[in-house]
Amino acid sequence: MLSLMESGGVAFLFSLFVTPLWIRFLTRRSLGQKIHEDAPSTHLVKAGTPTMGGVLIVVSAVLGYLMGHVGTSIVFTRSGILVIAVIIASGFLGFLDDYIGIRNARNLGLNKRAKFVGQLLIAAVFAVLSIDWVHTSTNLSFTRFSLPGWNLTSIGWFVLAMLVIIASTNAVNLTDGLDGLAAGSGTFCFGVLAIIGYWQFRHFSIYHLHAALDLGLVAVGLVGACLGFLWWNAAPARIIMGDTGALAVGTGLGALCLLMNLDLLLPVIGGLFVAETASVIIQVISFRLFGRRIFRMAPFHHHFELRDWPEFTIIVRLWILAGLLSMLGLGIFYGDFLKIAKVV
Repeated sequence: MLSLMESGGVAFLFSLFVTPLWIRFLTRRSLGQKIHEDAPSTHLVKAGTPTMGGVLIVVSAVLGYLMGHVGTSIVFTRSGILVIAVIIASGFLGFLDDYIGIRNARNLGLNKRAKFVGQLLIAAVFAVLSIDWVHTSTNLSFTRFSLPGWNLTSIGWFVLAMLVIIASTNAVNLTDGLDGLAAGSGTFCFGVLAIIGYWQFRHFSIYHLHAALDLGLVAVGLVGACLGFLWWNAAPARIIMGDTGALAVGTGLGALCLLMNLDLLLPVIGGLFVAETASVIIQVISFRLFGRRIFRMAPFHHHFELRDWPEFTIIVRLWILAGLLSMLGLGIFYGDFLKIAKVV
């Protein structure tokens, strides 16, 4: 428990106090956000806001994870190291996207093909190492490796992992459209995963997950990093996480759930991200098939903006939804624990 507190505390304090220095650095070099021409007109006032704040999220989370092992008996595990590695890799991909967009003075960085290939490569390396290096369970899981316990085989799990990583990465990226929305929503998700990781560690006889506590350290490090960043990212934001943060957070969320045997619980814990992505899919399908738009603009947080809802109202209400869905995921996990504990 002390190691979890140390990890989260260090990540939070580093993110909280170093982010202003990063803001000054970016401001002096005019590394500010460019507004996409399709964005609501209310976003024009955000032009020039320092971006690439996700650098601090990644650095803070990594530092918190490392410090969680200092003076404790917790050992580094392959699972924890792999999750940290793919977070850094996705953060770097997002950094390239942000930097190229700023350099070209447009809100367009890497082209879609290059960005997707980068995500595909990161997801593929993660999937291969999860199977061959970490030796994770290849069972389809819900709240534990034995539920439902269908063995997907290495090939099936590889495909699943690829889909989950790419989907979760892009889902968070789509949600990152309002000040503090992605950082606040992500905090709920990682907080729940930290609790689950600790619970899996305490009840190893049920979950058989050797790396549970180490993965919990990664999750709580991300909690601290997102919270510290949110202090400066809350509306009106003084800094934006950009793709650097959104891709790293999304990849971290997907990777943690996969290695914690929570494959099918991820859509519940990250329910807001799923809903935001679904709104885009629904919008595209409706327009292409019927020539009609379901939302004024997708993802749906822009729909509410165009209905003249205040930005802060939208953010808080979606935070509430994100928190409730995360708690629902935790409740499902605990409910299954109570059921299996009676049998054991």
